[in-house]
Amino acid sequence: MSKKITPYKDSNLGKKEQVAQMFDNISENYDDLNRVISFGIDVKWRKKVIQLVGENKPKKILDIATGTGDLAIMMSELNADQIVGLDISAGMLEVGKQKIASKNLTHKIEMVLGDSENIPFGDNYFDAITVSFGVRNFENLDKGLKEILRVLKPGGKFVVLETAVPTKTPFKQGYNIHSKYILPLVGRLFSKDKTAYSYLSESANAFPYGQAFNNILEKNGFINTKDIPVTFGVASIYTATK
Repeated sequence: MSKKITPYKDSNLGKKEQVAQMFDNISENYDDLNRVISFGIDVKWRKKVIQLVGENKPKKILDIATGTGDLAIMMSELNADQIVGLDISAGMLEVGKQKIASKNLTHKIEMVLGDSENIPFGDNYFDAITVSFGVRNFENLDKGLKEILRVLKPGGKFVVLETAVPTKTPFKQGYNIHSKYILPLVGRLFSKDKTAYSYLSESANAFPYGQAFNNILEKNGFINTKDIPVTFGVASIYTATK
């Protein structure tokens, strides 16, 4: 990502603080809007992430940028001893805590306020770490990835689900229409934060994907990197190990 894309162009806050503010603003209706905007396909993608995470039978799992806890909740089906959801938005975490309580999973999932650049756990702690639609929101991508590597156990698996840009016709054209027009329009109509979904669209289009992101993972110490395009390339699932 060559230029720093932030939610609020006129703000004096850093990207990290702006992202936290943005997600606080949209937390109440984020889940409903997300299902509409993605046509519900994101649930299928997350199931694939869980399958990949579960292959190594992890006992301690960290979900970074957990938001309202969708992925953390879905991972509760794995036989893990500890699942931690980490996010910089208190508003999103509060919604997530309510969802977790409603599913009687409070004993299994811990929601923690924090960010990827300063993870409040010791070295080599987690067997698996996931990030779902969150790495493009990192203020310092390299610093965040190095911190993730620090708390991941040797041999541990890192799985990232992130947007990508289709390269084949007609999916490329359809993606452009959806990201440039539909996504910002839906955000302006139904979210109280009128710029949030424009940022989410812009940041998705600018983020490196495919081999470019694999290269970034390898530069920061990960090995066995692999990307799996899903749904005609509108998103990719990345796997890597320490």
